[in-house]
Amino acid sequence: MGCLVFSHFLTISNSSPRLATSLCYGGFQIRRWKRPSSIPQHRLLSARNGSGFRCCCTASLLQAASPETSPSSVKKRIVSGVQPTGSIHLGNYLGAIRNWIMLQNTYDTFFFIVDLHAITLPYDAQQLSKATRDTAALYLACGVDTYKASVFVQSHVRAHAELMWLLSSVTPVGWLNRMIQFKEKSRKAGDENVGVGLLTYPVLMASDILLYQSDFVPVGEDQKQHLELTRELAERVNHLFGGRKWKKLGGRGGSVFKVPEPLIPPVGARVMSLTDGLSKMSKSAPSDQSRINLLDPKDVIANKIKRCKTDSFPGMEFDNPERPECNNLLSIYQLISGKTKEEVAEECRDMNWGTFKSLLADAVIDHLQPIQVRYEEIISDSAYLDGILAEGATKAAGIADATLNNVYQAMGFLRR
Repeated sequence: MGCLVFSHFLTISNSSPRLATSLCYGGFQIRRWKRPSSIPQHRLLSARNGSGFRCCCTASLLQAASPETSPSSVKKRIVSGVQPTGSIHLGNYLGAIRNWIMLQNTYDTFFFIVDLHAITLPYDAQQLSKATRDTAALYLACGVDTYKASVFVQSHVRAHAELMWLLSSVTPVGWLNRMIQFKEKSRKAGDENVGVGLLTYPVLMASDILLYQSDFVPVGEDQKQHLELTRELAERVNHLFGGRKWKKLGGRGGSVFKVPEPLIPPVGARVMSLTDGLSKMSKSAPSDQSRINLLDPKDVIANKIKRCKTDSFPGMEFDNPERPECNNLLSIYQLISGKTKEEVAEECRDMNWGTFKSLLADAVIDHLQPIQVRYEEIISDSAYLDGILAEGATKAAGIADATLNNVYQAMGFLRR
């Protein structure tokens, strides 16, 4: 699930997984992990055949397709989502949503609004429903094509919460205690103000991914550790309940879950703040000046870019470590304009800040204008938007329920 990339992913541990191979698939980079020495062998028994598994089941079937069958005509599957908290900004769009538009042409894609994750910190219950609809409308306005991708709301598919409970029963508390963001947020808010949901948040994230037998999850270059816990949980369940153990209970045997891989976008995975070129553009940053929201009016966008942090160096250049703001703004212009890095460097090399900021503001405003127009059309047609979300949830539930039934069977539950 950022960026997205599940944008709600938490940092899983302080130890970085070692990368064994790196290959390209549809223009994106796929990373495969070596087994970290800190992970016991018994938790990795299923990793060898995880890449061959394919879920081709429907809601009426108990068991997914055999891991040995993977027709070349079947698309690889991707899932990703964004929280409906705060305003979707340029970083979300360039780092995640716009990449989804490319992915939907190549993969079987599921994009959802992760409203269950949104309640792990204090939130406005009066605004949650509206924010969820707004986020869905922005997905569609940005170009997500419902003929190619499924768009739905996380809480509309009950299997997410059910699988989270089942996974929680086999997740060691020590794994969750390593969560960096949990430590940081609980330290800031105090133990009395932090719910258990913040601690178990990564387990729900794993449920989001594993329910759909996902092949890949789009993540930014800075987020490649975020799948570690999900992968470990998949391997743990496969070891504890899969294979012959599952077959003895009447199941097909083999892996219960596919072990997903990270999909690294080639560019746009990390857009930085307008007020600090070393910090990522964020919904939660206290200053709205730090980000460009997709629905900001033209004058607000122009004013934010005019006031954004700069430096005193002459000209414009990429990749100077002493000029993080310059590199960030040039990168935004490159992504918005569709030009190559070399073309942007040549065009902007001798510009002063005033000239470049005007150029960037015009480019951003022109790029976002059709998105804003389309958003207004979609959000004003409630029946259309509700129909899209209902259709997406129905398709998602068919796959999720089949996976959930397999998990219940493998774990030994008496089924109706």
